[in-house]
Amino acid sequence: MTQEQLRQQLNSGRLSKGRVTYLVKVLFWHPELTETIWLEVLKQDKNNEFNASWVFDHLIRKRQTLILPFVNPFIGNLKNLKSESCIRPMAHTCQLLTEAYFETKKPEFVKAITDQSLEELVNVCFEWFIGNHKVAAKVFAMTSLYHLGKRFDWIHPELRLILEDTIATGTAGYQSRGKKLLGKLKGA
Repeated sequence: MTQEQLRQQLNSGRLSKGRVTYLVKVLFWHPELTETIWLEVLKQDKNNEFNASWVFDHLIRKRQTLILPFVNPFIGNLKNLKSESCIRPMAHTCQLLTEAYFETKKPEFVKAITDQSLEELVNVCFEWFIGNHKVAAKVFAMTSLYHLGKRFDWIHPELRLILEDTIATGTAGYQSRGKKLLGKLKGA
């Protein structure tokens, strides 16, 4: 698949789940196109489209290392996203990154992600967590913040205060993840 063929696929109307799965399989054979998908996410975000972000998220779920060649520019551009349809899958990707970095401590992630990028990730995750965003983005952001708090010790107390203040009025999904994280924060 070429870059142009990929762009055509991503911009040819709403993709079915089956089509997303197909594109992810094709992209396993063309990992050099991963950054092209990310650039399409940035373009589609401006038009409130989300095919590229959906494919990107599913691809990174399957093979996280594909993001490594451009992980720092990826993190640096997250603050520019406006569409909730793009923010949700990118917030999930951030959760995957923080889990790889802090939980499983995958050496390739620890080596690739700079301290500056981790700080930028803290900022964008707090924006998604406390800003006017949908619950899925908030849940992924709170989980990322929990992991980031292993590096930045001021995060856990802030996260705990915010969760204690907002958990009662959150959705069932927000409450479920929030309670799990509060349990971990109280045990830390």
